[in-house]
Amino acid sequence: MAGMDEIVIYTDGGCHGNPGPGGWGCVVIDGENVRKLSGGEKQTTNNRMELSAAIEALQAVALEGRKIVVYSDSQYVKNGITSWIKNWKKNGWRTAAKKPVLNKDLWVQLDTLYNSLDVEWKWVKGHAGVEYNEVCDQLCQMEIAKFE
Repeated sequence: MAGMDEIVIYTDGGCHGNPGPGGWGCVVIDGENVRKLSGGEKQTTNNRMELSAAIEALQAVALEGRKIVVYSDSQYVKNGITSWIKNWKKNGWRTAAKKPVLNKDLWVQLDTLYNSLDVEWKWVKGHAGVEYNEVCDQLCQMEIAKFE
């Protein structure tokens, strides 16, 4: 559980088909308070939903002014925001292969939030029985079902 000095967040996103109907979910743990947030889109990709979960979670706590620990089962999100994005920005939002970065609009939003907050990113294995990661997955599936 989160201590009073930090907020713990779990995020997940997914699709049925890729692209296809998608959903995102997050759990925000602030001391004893646990909030669940979710949303989705009729036609999207898995990576867009993973990014959306992280963005929505950080926006929900952006004014708290405390350390935030984000657990994501997406290496794409974790590595993208902590490592790859530096070179993407330096290279005019192009990958090492000189191709345009996919989901740039969401990366810009996440980068802005990340740079304005005290965020630590941690990877957690998906579908491995981690309680709040499983809750996030259930939220995703609930959102996807709304579009099917």
